[in-house]
Amino acid sequence: MSKRIEIKNLNAYYSKFLAVEDVNMVIEPRSVTAFIGPSGCGKSTLIRTLNRMHEVIPGAYVDGEVLVDGDDLYAPGVDPVMVRREVGMVFQRPNPFPTMSIRDNVLAGVKLNNRRISKSDGDDLVEKSLRGANLWEEVKDRLDKPGSGISGGQQQRLCIARTIAVEPEVILMDEPCSALDPISTLAIEDLIEELKSKYTIVIVTHNMQQASRVSDRTAFFNIAGTGMPGKLIEFDDTAKMFSNPSVKATEDYVSGKFG
Repeated sequence: MSKRIEIKNLNAYYSKFLAVEDVNMVIEPRSVTAFIGPSGCGKSTLIRTLNRMHEVIPGAYVDGEVLVDGDDLYAPGVDPVMVRREVGMVFQRPNPFPTMSIRDNVLAGVKLNNRRISKSDGDDLVEKSLRGANLWEEVKDRLDKPGSGISGGQQQRLCIARTIAVEPEVILMDEPCSALDPISTLAIEDLIEELKSKYTIVIVTHNMQQASRVSDRTAFFNIAGTGMPGKLIEFDDTAKMFSNPSVKATEDYVSGKFG
């Protein structure tokens, strides 16, 4: 199911400002890849190019290629809505639709994609998605209650359930734990470990321990100075990046000397 992502000569712009410069990397299927680096180095910008969320911002655009199993997401005629169905996104702050029930939150993406779904199929999909997000046992008796009425950690898992309900191939997570307490963070990390058996996962994190715990490979981004573009400095197996990085700046960052 899950897909290989190849990023080739990618530059991301906000109008004339080059935010991320000349990124080349391959993200393997059924693995977790972490993007780390100091604030402002383009990690969140880059992850948003992987499902064409970047261009939603007025004036923002990319050049270069993002190939998912060989198909360029930016080729002429590619529908960004279709891209986002295949490449799901979980954001920094949990964002369930507050007026919708837990059940309707899970099915929101499916309905946005104009998929007609019977009540019983809907019930099955809700249970399957909530189980996939390790949330079913906690909310199964209150599926008709508002999605905003559960804890922050549960809301983030609800957003993950909503993402997996549309059956994507890739899940992008932009600092999914930064607004959560340590116990909820652990629940999400455990979940990421389970999800990678089915999905290609890319996570932006500021938490070095988190990157070392959840990811198979790590990409370190850095910036030469304010107003300069973010660049990919080093990309390798996580164990090597944290124990024996090739680049001095990587070593300084993962050991906490800056950032």
